[in-house]
Amino acid sequence: MKDIISGSSLLITGGTGSFGKHFLKKIFLNYPNIKRIVIFSRDELKQWELQNLYPQEKYPQIRFFMGDIRDRDRLKRALEGVDIVIHAAALKQVPAAEYNPMECIKTNVLGAENLIEASLDTKVKKIIALSTDKAASPINLYGATKLCSDKLFISSNNIKGPRDLTFSVVRYGNVMGSRGSVIPFFMKNAQKGVLPITHPNMTRFNISLDESVNLVFWAINESLGGEIFVPIIPSYKILDLAEAISPSCKKPVIGIRSGEKIHEEMISVSDSYNTINLGKYYAILPADGKLLSKYKELNINFTPFPEGKSYNSGENDKFLTVNEMRLLIREHIDKNFIPE
Repeated sequence: MKDIISGSSLLITGGTGSFGKHFLKKIFLNYPNIKRIVIFSRDELKQWELQNLYPQEKYPQIRFFMGDIRDRDRLKRALEGVDIVIHAAALKQVPAAEYNPMECIKTNVLGAENLIEASLDTKVKKIIALSTDKAASPINLYGATKLCSDKLFISSNNIKGPRDLTFSVVRYGNVMGSRGSVIPFFMKNAQKGVLPITHPNMTRFNISLDESVNLVFWAINESLGGEIFVPIIPSYKILDLAEAISPSCKKPVIGIRSGEKIHEEMISVSDSYNTINLGKYYAILPADGKLLSKYKELNINFTPFPEGKSYNSGENDKFLTVNEMRLLIREHIDKNFIPE
């Protein structure tokens, strides 16, 4: 794999979140020669907490830059001297987005536009934007805003002119053990003896923080600009997850929540015609065929994605067993985990 990260200056929007913190940890582990890394976020408490973990005297490459992606001027100032941007800032809570739609739009859509415009005005070379499964055939406002964001980043490759700048997107579902996700919710509720099941047929993709960060590293080094990268990962059934966490708990069915899908979807049927398989990842390419031709010219190995097929957690080729999920929980969330 190529390495364009070492010796570069990198900025993470929303850098104090779960992804940003793990990304920072992996950066220093895998790319100790990083020139500079800027943590851009609006939460002063989280910035202060992260500064305590990464003191200036031990990590002189780190800069903490307070700001909001809604503020284009502040963003532009933060991007001075930056080569690579990881765009992780977003409002992500589905119910909050439904209740406060314009706030979600201002951050997820207008914030993306601010980042694009600020990048065009500076010397940024590569942007990787983080997306979500909810952007594929969205049924809630959060997913719709992320679909808009994805479209903005991908289409920006058409307006960059002669600049040495590319825009790509990575798309995946809820990260295993992240705030608000089902596994920590179940582990907390297991103490009460009840695991509420929204729908008995519900399935989800499974990706760890390590896997999500590795996907972004790979995208930084390998993207050509214009791709939406999707990891090829296993699924699990919600009832199997509940069994893995607590076989003895009651499991009442409470019904799906507003804006929630029974199966996560990352590639829609419509996008299947423009998708290729790169081995560990799928890549959704623009429909005009120009990027596909570039892949062929560069002799990049790929196979076509099955046309007319959706990539969703309910029709996946690989499902985790109850025991496999228990092992993953011990590895990634709680090393002392014992099923209730």
